[in-house]
This record gives sequence, structure tokens and C-alpha cells, in this order.
Amino acid sequence: MSRTVFRGATCGLLCGWLPVAGAAGFIDDGKLKLQLRNVYFNENFRDEQGMSARAAATAKSERVEWAQGFLLDYQSGFTQGPLGLGLDALGLVGVRLDSGRGRSGTGLLPVHDDGRAADEFASAGVTAKARLGQTIVKHGTLLPKTPVLVYNDARLLLQTYQGTQLTSTDVDGLTLTAGHLDRFKQRDSSDSTGLFLDGYGGGESGDFNFAGADYAVSKQLRLSYFHGQLEHFYRQDYLGLVHDLPLAGGVLTTDLRYFKSRDSGAAHGGQIDNDMFSGQLSYAHSGHTFGAGYQILDGEAGLPYISGATVYSFSNVGIGKFIEEEEKTWMASYAYNFAAAGVPGLTFMARYLSGDNGRSADAGLSEWERDVELAYVVQSGPVKGLGVKLRNYVYRSDFSRGRDSNRIYLTYDIAIW
Repeated sequence: MSRTVFRGATCGLLCGWLPVAGAAGFIDDGKLKLQLRNVYFNENFRDEQGMSARAAATAKSERVEWAQGFLLDYQSGFTQGPLGLGLDALGLVGVRLDSGRGRSGTGLLPVHDDGRAADEFASAGVTAKARLGQTIVKHGTLLPKTPVLVYNDARLLLQTYQGTQLTSTDVDGLTLTAGHLDRFKQRDSSDSTGLFLDGYGGGESGDFNFAGADYAVSKQLRLSYFHGQLEHFYRQDYLGLVHDLPLAGGVLTTDLRYFKSRDSGAAHGGQIDNDMFSGQLSYAHSGHTFGAGYQILDGEAGLPYISGATVYSFSNVGIGKFIEEEEKTWMASYAYNFAAAGVPGLTFMARYLSGDNGRSADAGLSEWERDVELAYVVQSGPVKGLGVKLRNYVYRSDFSRGRDSNRIYLTYDIAIW
């Protein structure tokens, strides 16, 4: 079926419920994209620190899986008129290419009760949306990306949420965001469940409410504030500052972040009352980017976040998160964009993090991680847009199993229209 015929058929189906006079924007401004993801994970465990003798005897020595993902993403335009209406749809399919009962659990695929990975799994979502001026309200399947909640996109498929979100940019330089979420699907699951705290093993769940603002004071200075609350688990406030300073032909970026977290309501996840301060300096010049940062947690418990989500922290890296109670972490990184050397599409990154004084069941515990990534995106020709990413992560800890991880990602985006 040609692209023109396909779009015509789609218009015929959708225009039946849209006002005919305004349907053109809905279709003409729409986009349909298929992303192919081929992911290989090979993880080897190097020790049994923090494990009982019985658990160590039965623990896996490695996790190796290979899977293919298909992500179909349709985003309509808006109908014409003061109040524009639209509809988005997301289809996700994951297929097992290689796994085994003794090698499952990488997070790429669901794992059955017998320890075997599923042959395939799928998920779909629809989002209704409305636009008035520069304010957009969405209801349905959402991919929240705020300091207090960032959806996880680090495996084969996406972590998705259900709820309502409002985003407004009516005031120049100011972005307002608010939302209410009540269900979610993990990145390796087709099941929709209530939201709960990461690491929580009970049967309770709660809705998540959030609101905040990002304000560009100038081209060089950006401020942000957000509040989030997972009912009967925790509430969290965030303050952020980002400043860019032109310096010696490059740019020095200062990124400061502060989280204040407390338990909420019935406190199903236990007592929480902590502050997390983190800051990072990075200097970019001629394709090179050098970074250094420091992070400290102070108070009861570690930094709370919704199960499976990405933590908005410099320390949320390949394996570790470095957000244990009372933990102090320093980090250093280097990245190079080979476009500066005449090879566009090729990038390199290396980083090292070291955390100590963590209190996970004991005092004074430590962890460290070293990550290296090399990526290339084809810039022209018949496979333009094909991406290849190689990742090697090495992690060691006093309170968790050490791990060496090698990961290969192949991605290809196809713009259907």
C-alpha cells in the first residue's frame, strides 16, 4: 500500500468523528514512525557481596539475552479552530531471539514463574489530546519526563504511564507542567498496575500527582521547581539551576539539583526524610566535553522514586544509582563528538563514579562504577539513521553483587509519514 493510499484510508477512518472543516490539520500535521530496536545484553556477576550463603549458592552467575523490539508511534496534528483536538497512539512489541532459564532477567523480556523469558510480549496505548493557545492537555498513555518522574527507556521497550498531563507555554520562557497518574506498565511487562515505591515488596499502591515550572531567565540561565507525591508513600520537592558561561571559546555549564523527600500518609515504604544535593560542572570545547560532579544524601532513607523509573540524577548511570542513605558520591566524565574531527555521527563517552558512607543495612559501605560507550549513526545512504551503540559497564559494591555488563544496541527509525 502506498503512503498516499495509507494516509487517505486513515483520514477516512478518523474524519468520521472529527469536524470536517477542521480535520485537515489533524491528518496533515500527523506523524507515524516505526523504530526497530535490536538489543543484546551479556552480564556477568563477579561476587556475592551482601548475599546470604544460601542465596549465593543458587544465584545466577550470568544473564544473557537478545531481543528485537518494534515501537510504532503515531502523533496526530490538531484540528483547526480555537480548540484543537488530536489523538496519539503507541504500539510496542518485544520478541525473544535468545535467552534461557539460567540466563533470563536482564530487563529486556518478562520472566515467567518457571524462570524462562517470554517468547514475546506486547503493549498498546492511546492518548487523547486538546490544545487551547499554547496549553496542551493529554489523557491516556503518557511518557512523563520531569525531575520528579522520568519514564524509563533504557531497555527494549518503554515504561508507560496512564493518566492526565497538562503542559503550558503561553508565557514566553515559562513552561508549566502538572499531572495525575494512576497506572503504569514496566518496560518488560504487558501488565498494568498501580504505582509503588521502588524496592517496595508489599501489595499497596498509590496515585502520583505532580506539578512544576521551568523558567528561562535568559539564554544562559534556567531555573526549575517541581513537586511530586506518591500517595501514602512519599512527597518530594525539587529545585534546579542550569547556567551556561561562554569561556575561552567553549561553554562552561553549571548544573545544580536539590531534592527534599519525606514520607507521606500511611508511609507504606517506611520512614523517609532526606535531602539530596548534587552539582556538576562540564566544559565543552571543539567536540570535547569534560565533566566533574559531587552528590550527597543526608537524612533518613535513600532517595525515593517510582518503581522502575529513571532517577533525575547525574548518578543514575549504567548499573548503579548511588542514592543510598547518607551516601556521598563524586563523579568524572569525558565525551567526544567526532563531528569536530570530520566524522559526524560518531560519539564516545567514558565516566567514573565512586560512592561511600552508604547505609544499606550497615554503615560506611561503598560502591563504584566505570562506564564506556561508543555510538555511531549512519548519516547518509540507503540505511541513513541506522544507529549502533556499544556499552561496557563495570560495577563493584560492598552491599550488592559486582557486575560486568556488555550491551549492544541496533536502532533504525522509519518515518512512514
